[in-house]
Amino acid sequence: MSSGVAVNDQCVQKYEQIKMKKDLRYIIFSIKDKKEIIVTEHEAGTDKTWDDFKKIIQDNFLTTPCYALVDVAYTSDDGREQAKLTFVAWSPDDCGVKEKMLYASSKDAIKKKFPGVMKELQANDLGDLEWSNVEELMKKK
Repeated sequence: MSSGVAVNDQCVQKYEQIKMKKDLRYIIFSIKDKKEIIVTEHEAGTDKTWDDFKKIIQDNFLTTPCYALVDVAYTSDDGREQAKLTFVAWSPDDCGVKEKMLYASSKDAIKKKFPGVMKELQANDLGDLEWSNVEELMKKK
């Protein structure tokens, strides 16, 4: 089911930047006026970590859904440094049903604009964003 929400071109530009230039750790997107998915002011360079991303969610989106692209850096089981571009759909349990439905029905529209994303994480509370859960997802074949 599609919500009819459009994806702003700037979202695609930011996707290309994080994927090709690899100069961002994360970018957060939100739906504006129930009509368009936009880039928020929340993005960070590669000097930031998963914990920095989680803190932004905790401080700014605790009761508000959002989407994010995160270049997740981790160490593989055999000791190699790795990074996987991950799509995060944050839909906190504390937000309203209409808002949850809007974000759920708009997710495919934004994901279609991001070909080549390696992993997807659906998170509904801060526990879902714990590093141990994320690391397990990254290492899953």
